[in-house]
Amino acid sequence: MIRIQTDVQNRKLTNGFMLTRVGVTDVKKPVRVTRGGRTTTLFCSIDVFVDLPSTQKGSHLSRNLEAINEAVSRSNKEEVAGIEVIAAEICRTLRDKHEYSTYAEVHMIADYFMERPGPSGKITLEPFKIMAKATSRNSDGLKKMIGVQAIGMTACPCAMETVRELYKGSVVFDDDLPVITHNQRNVATVMIEVPEELDVEANDLLDVVEASFSSPTFELLKRADEAKVVLNAHQNPKFVEDVVRAVLTRLLEKYTDLPDDVVVTVRSESEESIHKHNAFAERVTTLGDLRK
Repeated sequence: MIRIQTDVQNRKLTNGFMLTRVGVTDVKKPVRVTRGGRTTTLFCSIDVFVDLPSTQKGSHLSRNLEAINEAVSRSNKEEVAGIEVIAAEICRTLRDKHEYSTYAEVHMIADYFMERPGPSGKITLEPFKIMAKATSRNSDGLKKMIGVQAIGMTACPCAMETVRELYKGSVVFDDDLPVITHNQRNVATVMIEVPEELDVEANDLLDVVEASFSSPTFELLKRADEAKVVLNAHQNPKFVEDVVRAVLTRLLEKYTDLPDDVVVTVRSESEESIHKHNAFAERVTTLGDLRK
């Protein structure tokens, strides 16, 4: 058996620089989460990082994989409530294994599927993404975040009103009916920081996001369903900014029991149909600031 004694990573530097994050990215692992009596296997992509002091040549990357494997193995043997719990456990283990670190960070993202009723009431299985993040800093302790990403549809209110003005006097139409406008595929993301002792349901966050589009979108639509989606979206035109504000409003209504210092990040990006660029809006804030 060959014994390797040299530890290049631990070599001391005299003129080095501290590095904010060193780690591994895109580690693929299946994890099991159990919530509400239901167990689901999620196929996750995991990124983990720690900081590196100026005096040390390299980080011990194998310890990152050990931390991931230990948490994933435990989740497959015991009931774990969510990927944010796994992210928090990995984060704690990283700090233990990298004794020189003052900071650790973990990201997890997984495809997620939920049954949704379409416009006609027919149930379809719709794809989403769920995300988790955990950080551990000497000054702040451990923090965890749970998030979701959904794809919906927005109808532009600006073009709609411009077309309405152009129609006036030349076309007879019902003022109660929307007129034509251009549409966007909107990708909306919500991340919410929760104390370790509290949980937020990803399903609830998805409900909040989908209700904030001009219309949800669906994998399977028959012709009558397509018409309903288009009509619903045009009856509820929204800017990318409107989506963010609608999500923020619903978060306040939904989470009245969460403390003021909980951080929320809401992001909305519309993939434009008549431009070659996208439209983007974001708010990073606390529930306390929103409540003011």
